[in-house]
Amino acid sequence: MNVNHKTIEKILGILAEEVVPAQGCTEPIAIAYVSARAKKILGKNPDRLCVFVSGNMIKNVKSVVVPNSGGLAGIEVAAAMGALAGDPDKELLVISDVSYKKMVKVNRFLDESKVNVIHEKTGIKLYIRVEAFYENQMASVEVKHTHTNITRVKKNGKELIHRACKDTDFQSPLQDREILSIALIHTLANQIELDLIKSMFKKVVKLNTAIAKEGLGGAYGVNLGKCIKDNIKAGVYGDDQRNRCAYFAAAGSDARMSGCPFPVMTTSGSGNQGMAASLPVIKYCLDNDLSEEKLIRTLFFSHLSTVHIKTKIGRLSAFCGVICASAAVSGALAFLMGGDEKIIGSAIINTLGNISGVICDGAKASCAMKIATGVYSAFDAVSLSFNKKALEYGDGIIGEDVEATIDNIGELAQSGMQQTDEVILEIMTKKKE
Repeated sequence: MNVNHKTIEKILGILAEEVVPAQGCTEPIAIAYVSARAKKILGKNPDRLCVFVSGNMIKNVKSVVVPNSGGLAGIEVAAAMGALAGDPDKELLVISDVSYKKMVKVNRFLDESKVNVIHEKTGIKLYIRVEAFYENQMASVEVKHTHTNITRVKKNGKELIHRACKDTDFQSPLQDREILSIALIHTLANQIELDLIKSMFKKVVKLNTAIAKEGLGGAYGVNLGKCIKDNIKAGVYGDDQRNRCAYFAAAGSDARMSGCPFPVMTTSGSGNQGMAASLPVIKYCLDNDLSEEKLIRTLFFSHLSTVHIKTKIGRLSAFCGVICASAAVSGALAFLMGGDEKIIGSAIINTLGNISGVICDGAKASCAMKIATGVYSAFDAVSLSFNKKALEYGDGIIGEDVEATIDNIGELAQSGMQQTDEVILEIMTKKKE
């Protein structure tokens, strides 16, 4: 397959949108970002905030610790930190410089209950609107579909920005993804000029490796990564590639979900997906002393395949996004091991046929467990594919080929799991009320 220059430019544009740095879970950080933007439009520190968010935003922010907050979690915390201490020009690194001194002011604001959270009943999965008030002045900033996609800005009733955005299509603010396929991604992973992707994926290696190592060394969440590693040393688990990749990937999520301030390189709007798509590949290459070029090309395959699969599902869903990354990793490992297009496709099919029932019940400590499960499944899928074994068309949700299977997963997530999403949110919002 010959890939023309225009297609390569489109692919690089997609990667530039999707593989970006962020500190902390992207949903609370997005709320902090919108709040910081509203404060900037207002021109002064607000005396109160109203935060309107979709159900999926509530689900993904409720239980995750906000970085630099001193261990606090929730929408109110993220909004107050963004409005009183954030730098909107840093986008998803908006609260990376928040100090203890600044948190004194934030905590006082929270203690005085100056943040009002409203569940916006909308079909848009990722929706945030922050209204910031100071005396009789008000500024409003709205985001739809992606974490920094500002669609409307108002000040004192006057509309400053209004960008058209199709409410029924989460891809509307993004570049066209229709060109993506596993076959194209495989071809490009072999052929693309290394210099075009090297800088981005070296940053993936640097940032995501750092947080994985931090997760292994610190006390974060359930510390699953450290637990697996300790059990390897104790002889409970085997010291094999599968377990080593699982503990490395899980450790990054352990740290990130528990408020570690280290930034990560995200994929498809998610740090967990970014880590799940990269850390098993990084660990495999390190353990086997593989070349930097091999590592970079495999990370390219893994991240772009994650984007391709996740595009079919939607930005936020009841379908766990880590499973998209796990399927991509199975294909990436097959690519790394010299598998052809058929073996790579079979590996992805095997993973999707195995763990596509894993739900997303928000960002929290158990995300690390889902990442480990995904890594284990990816290795099983690859092993089967190299033994010329694949789940076959008609086996449940398996399609005629890898693309048809990915399409089926998208239909399952977008149509079949709508009610699941509502029930998950209902269960979560009943908790501790």
